[in-house]
Amino acid sequence: MSAALLARLIAHGGSRVCHRVARKSARAPPEEPWRSVHSPSGARHSNSRFDPDSSGRPTTWDSFGIWDNRIDEPILLPPSIRYGKPIPKVSLSRVGCVSHIGQRKENEDRYQLSQLTDNILYFAVYDGHGGAEAADFCHKYMEGHIKDLLTEGENLELVLTKAFLSVDKALARHLHFVADASVLSSGTTATVALLRDGIELVVASVGDSRAMLCRKNKALKLTVDHTPERKDEKERIRNSGGFVSWNSLGQPHVNGRLAMTRSIGDFDLKNAGVIAEPETRRISLHHVHDSFLALTTDGINFIMNSQEICDVINQCNDPREAAQRISEQALQYGAEDNSTVLVVPFGAWGKHKSSDVSFSFSRSFVSSGRWA
Repeated sequence: MSAALLARLIAHGGSRVCHRVARKSARAPPEEPWRSVHSPSGARHSNSRFDPDSSGRPTTWDSFGIWDNRIDEPILLPPSIRYGKPIPKVSLSRVGCVSHIGQRKENEDRYQLSQLTDNILYFAVYDGHGGAEAADFCHKYMEGHIKDLLTEGENLELVLTKAFLSVDKALARHLHFVADASVLSSGTTATVALLRDGIELVVASVGDSRAMLCRKNKALKLTVDHTPERKDEKERIRNSGGFVSWNSLGQPHVNGRLAMTRSIGDFDLKNAGVIAEPETRRISLHHVHDSFLALTTDGINFIMNSQEICDVINQCNDPREAAQRISEQALQYGAEDNSTVLVVPFGAWGKHKSSDVSFSFSRSFVSSGRWA
């Protein structure tokens, strides 16, 4: 879609996107005078981009089939013109968030969402282990580190990489002044997503918390778990002087202690190859196909795979209902660990609603805790 057409559509259709506006909008004026063109089929040909199918009906936002009438969001005008397609505003008030303690004595999960700048949104989940110190520190300071680094450059992947490493160093300085030496074994996963201009999505992660995009009703994984089972991760651990051992449940651990190979914190394992440098991914959203972004901790991921999470959320009418449903589903099927989920709706929310969900009961319902 050209920028000129987009601007005309906004001028004639208004900045609100919903079926009511689509039904009430008047026919847009043609760009040029109509000319009668003979056709053997008798069909009338249109030389106006506002009547592309010669139906006599104007092109409206709803004609593009971008979202259904359960989403009523304003259009982000500058990025829509820049990218040549309508981009809806993602409202933080619509995001679904749930964190549940499970069967643990303490909830060491943390989550956060905020508006970093005029055009950048921030979403994050942190799953602490060995105490909540590291997760609390990230929850409190990660946003500020990202904001500071945004003033130095526009590459969001580089910004997030620097922010993770910077927060890790700051946490080390902070814990140095804590009298209790046991906090040196405190660490956390971190999965952070930045959304710029409603279309550029960048995700960074360490550990085994996940980010998943639902596109055309299919789960698109945006992160890969950092575990000793990965060949590249295991090689780094061994090359750094660490080792991988397996517990009685067959779960691999770094130096017999940690079930992940990257984290923020865990300073007693830095010499064993556990690093805070994240893996990143950048993706452009297609609001005509993309329904939502889900960030989840392993209390959910251990019980439900990505497609199951996608299917359950697609059954729900509201992102907040969806987050609650996912949390309850994980508990119902045996989750013991803390579980946290964020559901961020996009343009195709509700378009690919699932009618049926089936679960795999062959999965092992052993504890998902890292200290099992």
